[in-house]
This record gives sequence, C-alpha cells and structure tokens, in this order.
Amino acid sequence: MLFDDDGSVLDESLGYRGPTACKAAGITYRQLDYWARTGLVVPTVRSAQGSGSQRLYSFRDVLVLKVVKRLLDTGVSLQQIRTSVGHLRQRGVEDLAQITLMSDGASVYECTSNKEVIDLVQGGQGVFGIAVGRVWQEVEGTLAKLPAEGSNQPAAEDELAARRAARAQRKSVS
Repeated sequence: MLFDDDGSVLDESLGYRGPTACKAAGITYRQLDYWARTGLVVPTVRSAQGSGSQRLYSFRDVLVLKVVKRLLDTGVSLQQIRTSVGHLRQRGVEDLAQITLMSDGASVYECTSNKEVIDLVQGGQGVFGIAVGRVWQEVEGTLAKLPAEGSNQPAAEDELAARRAARAQRKSVS
C-alpha cells in the first residue's frame, strides 16, 4: 500500500538532540551539521546558540532528514532536494503521511493518490518512490526507543561547555 493515512499524533514540544536525530535518520553528524548550517533542514524545537548549546530536532525535522537521506541515496541532486524540502515545509504534518515522492533521479514529483503514481510510472517519469507515510512509521518506531527532551528544558551542556564554565568559575573565585 503506497498511501497510509494513520499518522499518529505527536507531542510537538519534544525534541531530539543531534546524535539521536542522526541515528533515527541514518545520517552522519557531519551531514546533520552541514544541512543545518546551510538551511536545508534546520532544527525547529531549538537551534544552536553558540558553542556548547544543543540543537533539538522535532519529529517532523527527523522525518524530513530521513527523506533527504533516501533521496540522496537514489542519486537525486542536492539542488533538487532543496526544492523538494522547501515544498514539504509548506505542507502540514498530517499531509506528509499522505505523500509518495517519485523521482527519475533528476526531478522529484509529489503524488497524493495511486492514480498519480500510475500516471508517472506509465509516463516514464517515476523510477522509484518514497512513501512518506512508511518513512513516518519507521522514524516513529526508531524514536520511540531513543531519548527525547522537552523544548522547555534548558539545554544540557556538553563536556567542553562544562569545562569552560568550571574554568570561568575558578577564575572568578581567584
């Protein structure tokens, strides 16, 4: 079944740190960082605020990361992916589960019905498809096993930030 309309309701206040988002999307941290810095997929729960701060990615962000990864794996250009991601950003979360992305390796087409998929394949335009509803389920299953944190929680410091804070405190005491 290409289309699945039982997307679950997710807590939008939950966020996932970079390493968790990477694991769920199947990408490297270097890719995640590059895509955030270039604006391809930016964290919507909490962005980085300088050294030692932690980005928090929403479920939707992780879903888009995984779709981007799948498109890259099939040979779609990063420029075409940027166009596709821009289009996906304009759609509501509920709509994403209804979409199948089809591609011929050069262009990406959005299909919202079985008829559209068949028309693309018969026209020779669709070589492969990504049923976003299925990717949704995969990401949801993976993230259910991984740690999340609320957007209202203060960002936890990494080891480097903790060392800097301790050093600054020692200097202020001296």
